[in-house]
Amino acid sequence: MTPLPCWEMTRLAPSPTGALHLGNARTFLINWLAARRAGWRVLLRIEDLDGPRTKRGADTGLIDDLRWLGLDWDEGPVYQSSRMGAYAGAIERLIENGNVYPCICTRKEVELAASAPHLEDGATIYPGTCRNRFDSMDAARAASGREPALRFRVPAERIEFRDAFRGVIQYDLESLGDFVVAKGDGTPAYQLAVVVDDAAAGVTAVVRGDDLLDSTPRQLLIYRALGMSNQIPRYWHLPLVTGTDGRRLAKRHGDTRLGHYRSKGVTAGRMRAIILRWSGLESGESEIGIEEAIRRFDFAHIPRVAITFTPEDDAWLVGSSGRSR
Repeated sequence: MTPLPCWEMTRLAPSPTGALHLGNARTFLINWLAARRAGWRVLLRIEDLDGPRTKRGADTGLIDDLRWLGLDWDEGPVYQSSRMGAYAGAIERLIENGNVYPCICTRKEVELAASAPHLEDGATIYPGTCRNRFDSMDAARAASGREPALRFRVPAERIEFRDAFRGVIQYDLESLGDFVVAKGDGTPAYQLAVVVDDAAAGVTAVVRGDDLLDSTPRQLLIYRALGMSNQIPRYWHLPLVTGTDGRRLAKRHGDTRLGHYRSKGVTAGRMRAIILRWSGLESGESEIGIEEAIRRFDFAHIPRVAITFTPEDDAWLVGSSGRSR
């Protein structure tokens, strides 16, 4: 694996909406191993803008789990909630450039009017109800009696980008629909905040699950609209860890939190061993040290299909070797 220049920067970006589980842990560990193997710098960013879902104290738990797994970082933690001014400036620029428009549709109205669900995550595609409907934010406020959200005006074109793991990806942008960049309360949506933060931090490498693959064309549009096309990072979108039903890991698959396994005496070395096995680096060992994990890691070995977490994996983790400290 050829090391990349040391000016490369990546980020670990957990959301404090719950505890770290096996699927999150795999993505974060792969991201970190790639960084340390190639000499990238690592930023820790806490994405705490989802107010209703953010849980008090969850950030502390996430940081503790990451450190337990053996991860460290060169900068941060940086909390998105401390950067509202930066987001406000970006939103104002999008308004001035005509890239966004006010939307007063409720979620229920969008679901009723949408013609089809989004293939990746089940979300509905916005049908453009409010596009060209209002001349100004004030007109939208007057019509609804509440603060409007802001949606990005997605152009009718095809976009192409190269994913470092998956190859060339193409999207018909109209199939994504106009997406929200700011909520009615002024809070920036995920797509906008990520772009503003990555650009400000100088992030050049983004490693994440392929459930976020269709976020990339949206984010590319925002980079372009903000005049930051020269700051677009490279992307690696990795297959997820799923349950035996083929769906991404969740509570329906039992307790897969790192905290759950830690409470049963599972060591960090054993957790790294199973994650590396899922990443195509089968060794037969029950424990792997962090330096050895760095030495072995290579993107080329990662399977191109989703990894299935099985009852046998669970039993292996909590087996007799997992109880030794």
